[in-house]
Amino acid sequence: MYQKFKEYLQNITSLKETDIEYIAGFFSFKTAKRNEILVDCAQVCTDFYFINKGMMRIYTLNSEGIETSRFFAFEEMFCTALPSFIDQKPAGEYLQCLEKSELLVCKRQDFYKLIKQFPELDRVYRKILELGFITSQKRIYGFQGFNALEKVKWTIENQPRILLRISNKIAASYLGISPSTLSRVKAKL
Repeated sequence: MYQKFKEYLQNITSLKETDIEYIAGFFSFKTAKRNEILVDCAQVCTDFYFINKGMMRIYTLNSEGIETSRFFAFEEMFCTALPSFIDQKPAGEYLQCLEKSELLVCKRQDFYKLIKQFPELDRVYRKILELGFITSQKRIYGFQGFNALEKVKWTIENQPRILLRISNKIAASYLGISPSTLSRVKAKL
């Protein structure tokens, strides 16, 4: 159950095998059901997740009950409700498993201890933060001027797993278009 996690760290760091084993010891195994909410909008997020199997999303819910998906994470990716994880205030968003998932979970205090102890792990964390920031900035600013077709093409180029594995309803909430518009656009491609 820790093999993918260890291979991930071996591939992107020069950490010794004993260090990787030590780090893995701070992650506990958790299974989550399809559509299980791991962090509710009113909760403070205290966990950092590595996805062995499955996928997760972060979304908000407005006063009319309309969901807006903000982020998706798949196998061999880390995921958390980052603003809440960092500032320890209520999340204001939901962290959900979209499929039955196998996760490795590290508590916040342990995670910060590990990145302080292992500078290479701190660099991995920084790369995760930078990639997340860049992707969200490109999406936000790019989507402002895009029509539905351009949004779908951008997603195919930059985040193809979203359209391959996620329902049209949820993908449309990420793209800011209706599910029927997404279906029409996909049929044209």
